[in-house]
Amino acid sequence: MIRFESDYLEGAHPKILEKLTQTNFEQSAGYGVDAHCERARELIKKACEAPDAYVQFLVGGTQANTTVIASVLKPYEGVLSAVSGHINVHETGAVEATGHKVLGLESDNGKITAKQIKDAYLAHINDPTHEHMVKPVLVYISQPTENGTLYSKSELEAIRSVCDETGLYLFVDGARCGYGLKSENNDVFLPDLARLADVFYIGGTKVGALFGEAVVFTNRVLARDFRYMIKRHGGMLAKGRLLGIQFETLFEDGLYFEISEHAMSLAIKIKYALLDMGIKMLFDSPTNQQFPIFENSVYEKLSEKYSFSFWCTPDENSTAVRICTSWATKEENVDALLDDIRKALGK
Repeated sequence: MIRFESDYLEGAHPKILEKLTQTNFEQSAGYGVDAHCERARELIKKACEAPDAYVQFLVGGTQANTTVIASVLKPYEGVLSAVSGHINVHETGAVEATGHKVLGLESDNGKITAKQIKDAYLAHINDPTHEHMVKPVLVYISQPTENGTLYSKSELEAIRSVCDETGLYLFVDGARCGYGLKSENNDVFLPDLARLADVFYIGGTKVGALFGEAVVFTNRVLARDFRYMIKRHGGMLAKGRLLGIQFETLFEDGLYFEISEHAMSLAIKIKYALLDMGIKMLFDSPTNQQFPIFENSVYEKLSEKYSFSFWCTPDENSTAVRICTSWATKEENVDALLDDIRKALGK
């Protein structure tokens, strides 16, 4: 079986495994205050052009999302998100388990707009019974989104402007950050995220690491006591250096961007090959997630050899799936997939 259902199906980039082996017998302080974590923090702050940022490492995306959100919000406050947002559909109520409500905003492409955010804020504050309702305080978006789409710089600047106007905070989920950064359609880079978000994270789990997410606070007020919250949520890894070593390796020589570009080149190869075959896409994704709509007979034939993430059934005769490339995707597997799709289509 050749697997395309996600971008965390392989272990880790060989350079990370090599560095972990080389440092295996080092003795270091625990809980993320070792020299490797400190160097990784400095490399990330340099890449973000944010020397005053506060950086901490967590193991996974759900842990990062719930810990950040729980640390920012008071008990009666909630987080605005696209209805398709990861925290709303693929985290099994993890945010709600912390006592905070996800306030869903409708979206056709995975993105929410500055106008939607402002309208939601005004609808709450202008309701005479607003003290009986969850108060929207935090805006959650993903870059890229759950649907593989990207926010433009102008869209993020508009959201930032609304947040400044209303007093809302902006949190950007960057689990697939690397793939967004290397998209040909992207005009939002790490310094932009550092400038526009109060807090964001740079994903490692899906981009070459064994595990790990780097949480970056540029709003230092929100960062206060964040390590207490990491500990409270079971996220303070005793062998914290394992996180630092991985991000140190990803950022010391541009490896993070190099391996992201590999995934992107193969994803775009798949996208345009499928479009040339006349296959429609559920979303116009410029990132490593592609969402083709196959006739059921084609999907069933391909499923004998390949695994995809089921997405939806647009109608009774077709199935939309997600095809994901990663830092480790082999071009020969992509070529085999495309050849088998052509055969299944009779082309």
